[in-house]
Amino acid sequence: MEIFYGTLDASGAVRLAWQDAQHCVRVLRHRAGDEIAVMDGSGSLYHCRLLSADPREAVAEILSEESGFGAHPYHLTMAVCPTKNMDRYEWFCEKAVEIGVDAIVPIIGERSERRTLHPERLERLALSAAKQSLKARIPRIADAMPLRDYLAAAPPEALRLMAYCHGERKSLAESLAGMDGKREIHILIGPEGDFSDAEIRDALARGWQPVHLGASRLRTETAAVVAVTAVYLAAPEA
Repeated sequence: MEIFYGTLDASGAVRLAWQDAQHCVRVLRHRAGDEIAVMDGSGSLYHCRLLSADPREAVAEILSEESGFGAHPYHLTMAVCPTKNMDRYEWFCEKAVEIGVDAIVPIIGERSERRTLHPERLERLALSAAKQSLKARIPRIADAMPLRDYLAAAPPEALRLMAYCHGERKSLAESLAGMDGKREIHILIGPEGDFSDAEIRDALARGWQPVHLGASRLRTETAAVVAVTAVYLAAPEA
């Protein structure tokens, strides 16, 4: 299945984004009357018929709507410190979306080497990965924010897990096994050099649970993908 991205207009028709219209008409050779699948990023997949096969602005009518297409039975927010090499963070973003994530929050800690980033490329990667992995919802890419602000803003009723490299911690798998029906999960992954002791104390004082990801020493982006995968495999069925 090929999924295209578009927006709904006031008439109820779907207008494909420019790049998707190009791919649909010029590359895949779709013509007016062909049936295609379109998502607008909100979670619904629209089964459509092309009305206008214009590579500059293809328009389609909606035949049916499939809500929750490609959804998973949890809401996962990954709060991950940006890596010094931005390519590695982009790789994490792409793989996390393919596996299943709902929001990615770049957080800035005391030991963060990269303190600014532009979310536009991450948003494009998230859109592409969502289409490729057959998901109709595009995860939210948040603006970078200080760790202390994120700790204060995360909802206390969620399962809040902080992964770091020393001290007494449960395994991530063990913590996920005790979700007790919680479907909202927030996981913190630190920068190269890990969270500081002060940051860890602050998080634990706010009710975050300390976890580890096993014996191997993992890069930031690898640890984040391992965490996303663990949630994907441990999640209860919808």
